[in-house]
Formats: sequence, structure tokens, C-alpha cells
Amino acid sequence: MSYPVLYSFRRCPYAMRARLAIAASAQTCQLREIVLRNKPAAMLAASPKGTVPVLILPDGQVIEQSLDIMLWALRRNDPQAWLAPTGSSLASMLTLIEACETHFKCHLDRYKYPQRFDLEDGLQHRELAAEWLMTLEQILSCTPYLSGTHCALADMAIIPFVRQFAHTDFAWFEMQAWPHVLRWLENWKQSDLFARVMNKYAPWEEGQAAVMFPPPMQVAHRQPGTAIP
Repeated sequence: MSYPVLYSFRRCPYAMRARLAIAASAQTCQLREIVLRNKPAAMLAASPKGTVPVLILPDGQVIEQSLDIMLWALRRNDPQAWLAPTGSSLASMLTLIEACETHFKCHLDRYKYPQRFDLEDGLQHRELAAEWLMTLEQILSCTPYLSGTHCALADMAIIPFVRQFAHTDFAWFEMQAWPHVLRWLENWKQSDLFARVMNKYAPWEEGQAAVMFPPPMQVAHRQPGTAIP
């Protein structure tokens, strides 16, 4: 195995942010797109937790957490200075990311999937998640990105979850009083990097030819304004 192997699921926010960092850092890996209801035995053997992303390095080391994959990639190469924001620090970014992963993600899950938690609906949790998004609105009203004047780790680790929240009921989301969050999200959705990491792949099968990630830029190119589901 000359390249790392990345088990991924296209729409999963955790897998999405891992792919963002790998692409931004110009790392190359073999991508194995999975079907959640039919997880490959090879993935489960490497990582019994059974969730994506999972990155297996050529030396056999397994990185099971998406944020750890992001840090692994960016510490190898960080051409866009995601780890060195202009208006914050790595420690501050990690604190904000932790709040997303605990507080915001808890309410996001209950809003999007209330039946999983024996809830009649998720509207109460939508409001609690929205309260946290207003903290991002306050930050983004002062700077273009969460950590200063350029995109950094905090933006790319958090924004896939904001996208998932937004698309649960986008008509409601775009009517809320968070114009800076809307601008920040829309700019990312229109970016070449987003298009590149959202390329569609057939589910991986044992024995198939390796699928290299990220794809060439021309493969992922799309016209501005074209939505990616």
C-alpha cells in the first residue's frame, strides 16, 4: 500500500471535513466510498467503531477521528495556512470546534432525526442549535471567517455540520437573521474546493482498481451557481 486509504461516505459531515483537509493539503490517498448499511469487512477490521472517516496509513497506522485526519494532513502540508489563522490560535479554533461537536451536533441530530430519539419533532432542538449559530453570526459579522481574514481549520471543521443543519429545512434557514452565516456558507458551497471533495463515486468493492483522491481539478469543475446535492 503506497498511498493512505480513506474510507468515506460522501454526505457525512465528518468524512467531508477530512476530505477537505486532504485536498487542501495536496495529499493523495485511495478513496473507498462505502454504503452505511453494508460496511466493508476490511474497514471494520481496521476500525471496529464502524463509522467514517477512517484513514489507514501505508505503515498500518489507523486514524479514526475526522479532526485527527485533518490535523495529520495539514501538519504534513498547509499551503493555505489553515493552522495559522490571522485572528486566532490553534487552541482557540479547537475550542470552537469542540463546541460544535458537542453542543451544536447534539441538537442538530435531534432536529434532523427526531425519530431516533423518540421525539415528536425536532423543533425545540432546532431553536437551541440556532442559538449557537448566532455566536457564529457575531464572529462573522466582524471577520470574513471564524478565525480572521482567511479560511482556516475552524471554518472547514464546522461548516459541513452547518450545511447539514441548513439543508434540513433550507427555506426556514435562509429566512433567519444570520446574513453573515448565510454568506459564509454560500461562498463555501460555491468554491472549487467544495466541488472537488463532493465528487460522486461508486461504492468500493474488494479487488477493484484504486480510486485516487482528490480528483483532478478539471474533473470536479462546475459552473458557478450549480448546486451540489
